[in-house]
Amino acid sequence: MLRILEDFLIKFCLLWKVCNKHSNSDIKLKIMANQLFATKSIKKLQEEAASNEHGLHRALSARNLTALGIGAIIGAGIFVLTGQAAAQYAGPGIVISFIISGLACAFAGLCYAEFASMIPISGSAYTYAYATLGEFLAWIIGWDLILEYLFAASTVSVGWSGYVVSFLNDFGIHIPVYLTAAYGEILVNVPELGWKPLTDQLTASLSSSGIVVETLPHVTSLMNVPAMFIIALLSTLLIVGIKESAGFNNIMVIIKVSVIILFIAIGFFFISADNWQPFIPKNTGEFGHFGWSGILRGAGVIFFAYIGFDAVSTAAQEAKNPQRDMPIGILGSLSVSTVLYILVAIVLTGIVSYTQLNVADPVAVGVNAMGDKMFWLRPIIKIAAIAGLSSVILVMLMGQPRIFYSIAKDGLLPPVFAKVHPKYKTPYISQILTAVVAMILAGVLPIRILGELVSIGTLLAFAIVCISIIVLRKTKPEIHRSFKTPWVPLIPVLGALICLIQMFALPLDTWIRLIIWMILGFVIYFFYGKKRSVLHRSQNNK
Repeated sequence: MLRILEDFLIKFCLLWKVCNKHSNSDIKLKIMANQLFATKSIKKLQEEAASNEHGLHRALSARNLTALGIGAIIGAGIFVLTGQAAAQYAGPGIVISFIISGLACAFAGLCYAEFASMIPISGSAYTYAYATLGEFLAWIIGWDLILEYLFAASTVSVGWSGYVVSFLNDFGIHIPVYLTAAYGEILVNVPELGWKPLTDQLTASLSSSGIVVETLPHVTSLMNVPAMFIIALLSTLLIVGIKESAGFNNIMVIIKVSVIILFIAIGFFFISADNWQPFIPKNTGEFGHFGWSGILRGAGVIFFAYIGFDAVSTAAQEAKNPQRDMPIGILGSLSVSTVLYILVAIVLTGIVSYTQLNVADPVAVGVNAMGDKMFWLRPIIKIAAIAGLSSVILVMLMGQPRIFYSIAKDGLLPPVFAKVHPKYKTPYISQILTAVVAMILAGVLPIRILGELVSIGTLLAFAIVCISIIVLRKTKPEIHRSFKTPWVPLIPVLGALICLIQMFALPLDTWIRLIIWMILGFVIYFFYGKKRSVLHRSQNNK
């Protein structure tokens, strides 16, 4: 792949030279191609990882890393996106969507585990691409990861807001409705359900019950204040220290996993097979809206829910024994979470019709459908959802500054992004910037747009990591690998292929937003990063 890209760029420039008759164009272009696809030494990366001078604090064990993974994975996928993807795309077939996404994640997770044990340094897929595919593609994936983590924290905070507002309402504490949703979003007060976002599915559901939606009270939201609040709070915790943050995450993980198992165990007794009919609703005539295309789109949307093990790899420089512990954290958290996802999807769509799940708190809707006898379970589920989503936001907010840290250390972003707090040993400037931007996004954008952007960014990152494993096995077969991805190239090829298929199933407007984001990234790289690259400077000085 690397050679193909180099040859293409060189030939393109040679053609440009013929048209413009510049005698040195081919030489200049070849130099440019060599710079764009220059790779970072694996040995140098390993030495950098081994050095702890002026770096991040190594405080995380295998148990901490696994808990971080579970903390990031189990959250929005179960408590938010499961219901929304079922209502809009896949129906009860969302179970199949989870299986498809789970397979892709299993393949990608095996590739991540090999890289994380071999290159135990912050930066995740960005660093892996830098060591295999070259600087330009590393920048692309790094810029993509910024999209992934930044929007992920915002997405989950919106779900957190929905559960907190519902929980407080149960105790008679009411936050003004216009401060609980995205800017410009219309909310309607539905009898017995409270304030809900106005959607086509909700309108159709109310019409079938004889309720005219226009007759209900309406409010237009200004911003989502609870979502902004939780980002500010957890960002402060992350600045104080990684060890304290990991301790908080461990407590949140224990709470949410225990309650999820409780929900699954009780929920099985309230399943109605009628809610699974049809298991795969008939396609509406539009690609991605039910039918098998809807299952594929649902898989692409909920793929966002699996990015937790990816976030584990960003903490490699803070792991005590990364060569041993990183594969355990990545694969262990992925295995536990996938099983719980599938079980919750089965139970939730069996308890309540998928048409009623396009809300910010679908699991709470499922508990309500169990009847008044299960009233005692409602606050417990909501507490678990709040705890679960809190840990997801925490890990996403933790991952983003560490991506900034790695990119800035390579000179592709200003050095301020790599500044570490002298006392707390955390990248505090990047953390503050991440918090401010994430708060703005969470306050003004709806969860659908945020979730789809995160999914397409995640899928692209996973596909590149899978391809990178194949490249590195060919170019650097002699490097010691504490963990090896089995059945190469079959596993990486399958992982990349499933990711790409899910990407193509996502809506066109999501692709347009990704393209705009990438164009902005190209501008930053060619006008700033390329000129200040540490790798280029070191090569020029030789």
